[in-house]
Amino acid sequence: MGGGEEEVVHVEERTMEISIKDLSKKLEEFAKARDWEKYHSPRNLLLAMVGEVGELSEIFQWRGEVDKGLPNWAKSDKEHLGEELSDVLLYLIRLADICGIDLGDAASKKIVKNAIKYPPN
Repeated sequence: MGGGEEEVVHVEERTMEISIKDLSKKLEEFAKARDWEKYHSPRNLLLAMVGEVGELSEIFQWRGEVDKGLPNWAKSDKEHLGEELSDVLLYLIRLADICGIDLGDAASKKIVKNAIKYPPN
């Protein structure tokens, strides 16, 4: 660089698609490696998830309504939100797995049921 020219750096956004089954497997491996499976009863996982929903709720508690995409939020606030959303999702996936529920299949079936129950105008 020289002569007052600005260097333009293009950062390519990398997206990674991961399935619910992939996350389930990673969570199972994570729990096994730490010998946590004995603590992962349906009740314990549900209560842990409810605790995480509480933490998620705290983020929104005093903000009132927020705009879609959270345009006025600081990057750190969005990052914190992503972490709390992830905690809820991961506990939900683990709970479904421990209960023997194929969450992807159950969610797909529920979307079909909702489409029948709530048809478009």
